[in-house]
Amino acid sequence: MVRKITVKTIVSLILIAATLGFAYLPANASTAFRDIVAKAAILAEADSGQILFAHNIDQRHYADALARVMTLHLAVYAIENGHADIDEYVEMTEAAWVGITSRNTTLNIRPGEIMPLIDLMRAAFISGAAEACNMIAVHISGSVDAFVVDMNARARELGAQSTHFVNAYGMFDAEQVTTAHDQFLIFNTAAGSELFLEIAGVFRMTLPETNRSDARRLLGSNSLLNQNGRYFFRHHKAGMASVSFEGGHSFVGASEMDGLNLVAVILGSDEVVLPDNSVDLRNLSEARRLFEWGYDQFGWRTILATTDLVARASITHGAGHDSVNLRPESEIRLLLDRDLPLDEFVRHITIFYVDDDESFVAPIEAGTVLGEITVIRDGVVYGPIPLLANTGVDLHSFEFIRQQVVDVLTSDVAGYILWGLGILVVLYFVLVIRYNIKRKKRLNRVAEAKHRLAQERKHATEAQYEERRAYYSHNRDTDAHFATDAFHTGATPPAQTSKSSTHERMGERTYPGLGSSKRQDRRPQDNKRPPERRNTRRRDD
Repeated sequence: MVRKITVKTIVSLILIAATLGFAYLPANASTAFRDIVAKAAILAEADSGQILFAHNIDQRHYADALARVMTLHLAVYAIENGHADIDEYVEMTEAAWVGITSRNTTLNIRPGEIMPLIDLMRAAFISGAAEACNMIAVHISGSVDAFVVDMNARARELGAQSTHFVNAYGMFDAEQVTTAHDQFLIFNTAAGSELFLEIAGVFRMTLPETNRSDARRLLGSNSLLNQNGRYFFRHHKAGMASVSFEGGHSFVGASEMDGLNLVAVILGSDEVVLPDNSVDLRNLSEARRLFEWGYDQFGWRTILATTDLVARASITHGAGHDSVNLRPESEIRLLLDRDLPLDEFVRHITIFYVDDDESFVAPIEAGTVLGEITVIRDGVVYGPIPLLANTGVDLHSFEFIRQQVVDVLTSDVAGYILWGLGILVVLYFVLVIRYNIKRKKRLNRVAEAKHRLAQERKHATEAQYEERRAYYSHNRDTDAHFATDAFHTGATPPAQTSKSSTHERMGERTYPGLGSSKRQDRRPQDNKRPPERRNTRRRDD
C-alpha cells in the first residue's frame, strides 16, 4: 500500500526488541516444548529478551547457589568501573568466615592467606567456595552484610523485583528467593561482560599455589561444559548449576549457535535413577533439551533486507530516468519459528511526495530518504524504516528549464502579470486610436484652411490679373492716341517718358497677396502678359 503524505519523518532501528510483544512465541511454533521437569523454567533470546518458552516464570523459588551469579557479577562490575583491580591481592580475615558452617563448600582458605582477586572469583563461582565469596564481599563492600545490601540493590536496578538475597555464597535460606524471569535478567546482564563469561565458562581448572597453600584444583557443577560428560552441549558458553535438597536442582546458563544467543533457567528440578543405576540430574538434562528445542525450532529470519527494492518513486527532469528504486535503510530481523510463512507480514509503504505532486524533481542523490516502510503481523508493527534512493538520478537541464518556464507561465503571479500586460495593451490601442482620431481631425482642419487660403489666393490673383490686364489695355490705347497726334504735329510721344514712370509707379504698387514689387520686370517689354504669381505656399506646422 502506497500513500502520499506531506510530513517527512526519519527513524532507523533494527527493531529486534519489538518482538517483546510476543510473550509466548511458541504458541506460533509448529512443535511446542512439552513436559518440562521443573517447577519453573524459561528460555529467552539474550539480545532482545524475547521469550521462547515460559513455565511459571514469575513464581518464587529458593535461589540457593544461584546467588553466586550476583556475587561474581558485582565483582566484575567493580573491576570494570575502576573500583577494584583484577590482579590485586586479597587477604583472608576472620570477618570473611562469618556465617560459614561445615555444611558449606570451602577450599579451606585460612586467615592470613592471600590470593589474587581473579583467583577468588574463580574459586567462588566454579567450585562454590563459601569463604572465597565472603572474601570478595568484604573486599568490594567492606563487609558481608554491606555486600548483601549491594546485591539486593543491584537486583532492583536490573528489574529483578521478586528476588531477595541473604548471603553471598548461596547457602540455603528460606528468605533467599528468586524467579525464573529474575534469574534471566540477572544472568543475561552479567553475561554481557567478557570477564564474566571467561570465568563462568570454565568447568575445571587449577589455581596456583599461595603463601599458605599448594595449588588447588577446581571442579564445577555445570556439566553442560564437560566435554567428557553425558550432559555436554557444544554450543553452551557459560552457566551455573545448583544442587540443593531443600530448594531442588537449578540451572542458569547461556548458549550460542548461528548468531542466536539463548539463556535458559531451570528452577526446582530433581534427579532420577535410571535403569542402568546412573543418576539423571534433570536440571542439566532439561536445560540441554530446552536449548536443543530452541535451536531446532527458532532462528533469525530476515523480514526486510537492505537489498530489497520495495518500491519505485517517480522522478521528473531526470536524465534518462523517470523513476528510482527505493530500499530500506536498515533490516528487520526477527526470531521466528523456522516454518512460519513470511507472507503473514504485510508491508505498508509511504512515499514522501510533496503536496499533491506525485514525483520528485531531479537531481536525486543515492541514499536520499524518499519514504518509509512498516511491517505488520498480528497487530504488531515493526518500523518505520526509512526508504532510500537506491541510485542517483542526474538533472536533465533542458527539460528542467522547459518545465520551469511552463511553471512560471502557469503560476498565479504569471497570470496576474499577463492580465496586467493585457490591460496595458488595450489601453495602448485605445490611446493610439484616440490619437489618430484627433490627428485626423486636426489634419482635416489644416487641409480645409489650406483650401480656403488657396481659394482666396486664387480669387486675389484673378482680380489682380484683371486689373493689370485693364491697365495694360488702357496704356495701349493711350500710346496709340499719342502716336497719332505726334504723327500729325511732329511731337515726341509721351509714352517714352510716361512708360518708365508708369512702371516705376507700378513697381511700387502693392497687390493683395503679392507684397511690394520693386524689382525690375525682366520679361520683354513688348510682352504685356501680367507677371507670374510667386509661390507663397505657407509651411504647415
